[in-house]
Amino acid sequence: MRFRRALAALILSGLLVLLCPVAPAHSIASADDTATARLVAVHCGRLIDGRHPVVDDATIVIEGERIKQVGRGLAAPAGASVIDLGRATCLPGLIDDHTHILLQGDVTAADYDDQLLKESIPYRAIRATAAVRTALEHGFTTMRDLETEGAMYADVDVKTAINRGIIPGPRMFVATRAMAPTGMYPLQGYSWELRVPEGVQIVDGVEGVRKAVREQVKYGADWIKYYSDRRYFIKDGALHSWVNFTDEEAHAIVEEAHRVGRKVAAHAMGREGILSALNAGVDTIEHGDGLDDETIDLMVRRGVFWCPTIYVGVYVAQGRAAAGAPIWVTMVDLEKAAFAKALRKGVKIAYGTDAGGYPWTEPQARELTYMVRYGMTPLQAIEAATRVSAELLGREADLGTVEAGHFADVIAVDGDPLQDIARLENVSFVMKSGQVFKPLSPAAPGSAGR
Repeated sequence: MRFRRALAALILSGLLVLLCPVAPAHSIASADDTATARLVAVHCGRLIDGRHPVVDDATIVIEGERIKQVGRGLAAPAGASVIDLGRATCLPGLIDDHTHILLQGDVTAADYDDQLLKESIPYRAIRATAAVRTALEHGFTTMRDLETEGAMYADVDVKTAINRGIIPGPRMFVATRAMAPTGMYPLQGYSWELRVPEGVQIVDGVEGVRKAVREQVKYGADWIKYYSDRRYFIKDGALHSWVNFTDEEAHAIVEEAHRVGRKVAAHAMGREGILSALNAGVDTIEHGDGLDDETIDLMVRRGVFWCPTIYVGVYVAQGRAAAGAPIWVTMVDLEKAAFAKALRKGVKIAYGTDAGGYPWTEPQARELTYMVRYGMTPLQAIEAATRVSAELLGREADLGTVEAGHFADVIAVDGDPLQDIARLENVSFVMKSGQVFKPLSPAAPGSAGR
């Protein structure tokens, strides 16, 4: 009888919960809560906001996760918490539009194969959590991750964990598995009797690529990526390649992705691969070492963005040459020439590093140094990694500049990156969406009095 009464009480309490659901914890006000979002005032020695001339003695007023006001010499609002960064230079959070958080460096084919053959997807996802934390601490508050390299949809899981506050990391836009046709992407060279992992989703035929787009979107892809070319070779001083997909297949990828509201990134390095991708209507060209006058002019007319990923090419060149692929050394020089020409002609050059192609222990901002070395001014390079990269993502109303209404993504460095772009390899303060993830150390040079 006592058991029945207890059971009845338990059932009744369950019914009451269903009929009168309790408000979620975050919506229950406490005595310490205020009617408005938390106010924070960040004082900077100087501000490079990504759009206007440099402002000295700037204050950024933040309400909740967004910027409320920016200006020179503004007083902190009543009740606001104050973060005084002293003489430090503030900038928008950096954006990397080409990363691989599920990779840890692949100079040679053996490096790549080892990760896919000897590391489980859960283990690679754990390593990815360390990668995204490193990226955030280096000042990258937003990243577009362009495929998992055989780790299925683990990038979606990492993104979800960041969004839920389980792990720290940048704001993520993910491409999940990427695509290539049968026999045209690693792993390769193994016995036909073995079933080895695939680095991409293998797709063939128009209906096959359409289905793959739908599947990737179903499981969380923000972008669609495919491999336009392979087998790079030099002819008449230009970089050429073999095209992976037929014209019909490439068009189907782009058409289906756009139909379901996703943009398309194409890995395209040689002239043929670049031209195929542009003719298919892609939104971004990745790498693009073999860009020439014709393809550059086509990109400008169609407003296609370019992520050059310069540093990764420099990083892997000697190792790949030693492993039997000397063309990678030549490709460094070809991309340098293409960069200067594309810059002069007005291509929309966004910031992308291919981090993961080199280890996450390398400075993710090293790409900026090469962009300046190849012809950009320091300000142009900074804008490529902020405002222009936000435009590539279609999020210029939220990201890429320090201005009212945008997410409060703010970083700070000691000194002036307009005089020395390498300053951005040592970020001393990181705020993402109004939350400080890396406070300025009291011993940091920029923390001295104003």
